[in-house]
Amino acid sequence: MAKPRLCFTLLYADGNFHLSRNFNLQSVGDFDWLLENYEFESIIRSIDELFILNVSSGEFDWSDYIKTIQSLIEQCFMPVAIGGGVRNDEQAKMLFDNGADKIILNSSFFINPELIKRLVLSYGAQSIVASLDIKRNDSGNYIIIIEGGNKDSGLDLAAGISKVVELGAGEIYLTSIDRDGTGMGYDMDILEYASKACDLPIIASGGADTYDRLAEGIKSGYASAVSTSHLFNFMFDGLKDARQKLINEGINLTQWNFEDLI
Repeated sequence: MAKPRLCFTLLYADGNFHLSRNFNLQSVGDFDWLLENYEFESIIRSIDELFILNVSSGEFDWSDYIKTIQSLIEQCFMPVAIGGGVRNDEQAKMLFDNGADKIILNSSFFINPELIKRLVLSYGAQSIVASLDIKRNDSGNYIIIIEGGNKDSGLDLAAGISKVVELGAGEIYLTSIDRDGTGMGYDMDILEYASKACDLPIIASGGADTYDRLAEGIKSGYASAVSTSHLFNFMFDGLKDARQKLINEGINLTQWNFEDLI
């Protein structure tokens, strides 16, 4: 069985990094701010994977996004998954060519399935992450939301998972919109269902703002990886301390000899 992973998600839009609460964004700072508060040269001791998501509403400057990605990747050496706004083969290739180990796609799984099939064929399922944004509707059912949280896909959670599995995704990045940024912890009902509905690795997202919430996600057994995007609560040595606490609790995270990594 693969070891669980501790991941960190950066939300980027309009030249700045953001916090998110129920998919409402709050700008925190630019790239210089990020480097002042997160020492990326040592962050390899803290997380197993970095996710970078462009959460801009509408069209955005791809050249600016690529420059930011390049600057980030120069600072760190862990696997990096990148996404946000990928609508065609050229944009996907741009991300892979500029350092992405995996790309993350959301809306395209539901509005352009042929693109997904081509990307899986070209890069392999292990390189394609399906991002599913989940919200509970007025009837109490879990539904798939696309277009940055702005549009109902018309599919419930079961149908959404079946769709991404059918198209060949290698992993599912599963976010509860209702828990996003609340600090209430991951939605265990969603994670339990997803883990039983398919054999793909599940990355839990939405609701973890402390070490305890990360631990709950891993200990549930429903997620192969847990992620947080809370920029304030994990500044400086926050991620490193969280990882060590998880290890001290007996969670079987990978432990590295840092001297072998530099």
